[in-house]
Amino acid sequence: MQTEKVTERIVTWLKDYAEQAGVQGYIVGISGGVDSAVVSTLCAMTGMKTMLLEMPIHQNAEHVSRAWEHIDFLKGKFNNIEAATVDLTPAFGDLYKSFNADATEFPNEQLALANTRARLRMLTLYYYGQIHGLLVCGTGNKVEDFGIGFYTKYGDGGVDVSPIADLYKTEVYELARSLDLVESIQNAIPTDGLWNTERTDEQQIGASYPELEKIQKEWGTKTEEDYSGRDLEVFKIFQKMNKAAQHKIQPIPVCDIPEEWRG
Repeated sequence: MQTEKVTERIVTWLKDYAEQAGVQGYIVGISGGVDSAVVSTLCAMTGMKTMLLEMPIHQNAEHVSRAWEHIDFLKGKFNNIEAATVDLTPAFGDLYKSFNADATEFPNEQLALANTRARLRMLTLYYYGQIHGLLVCGTGNKVEDFGIGFYTKYGDGGVDVSPIADLYKTEVYELARSLDLVESIQNAIPTDGLWNTERTDEQQIGASYPELEKIQKEWGTKTEEDYSGRDLEVFKIFQKMNKAAQHKIQPIPVCDIPEEWRG
């Protein structure tokens, strides 16, 4: 990948979009992972105001440490960075109580609570974005957003712009290397950070990003019969998740009303 050209294109795109929208810049949620690190760096490179929010909810200490290592890296390199921690653990606890959560009654409750964390962060980003005149910048990549739908609808999927959504995860890591981000970010194992116990993306999905990317690049041109062994296993994982994620990937359905009924 021609990383310099890709970087320049995204930075220019971000700057042009913000100027046309009449806003001051962007706000990005910082997780300690490579996607948010790359996106926040690209936003900072526009020269426009870039606000970074770290929003822990019972967060793994290693994730917090990585997030702030990256934030400090950017603050030392750019003068347009503002950063803050907004501890959402108490708010999430209050929601948990209000929901009267009981995992023994509803099998999907733990997943619903994990998604609630992401949606609480989305609300926070939009609050701070609005009061500071900033757009919420998404951090989803091509596999997550358009392949297997590995994100929370109206959570980390609730954004104004998606600058790296046409890049595969391996390409995002390439950009991280070319941008010379801190080693802890470049070596971070992908995880969504939405669970009390550490669960990597690969553990949740059942396949690695390179494996998924291979299938996505061939999606629509090959069928199940074209695969065998591990590739067949990953194809079935991708196929199942892609089908289940169509409500995320496709536009919201609208029930059309015939014009002749309006009179």
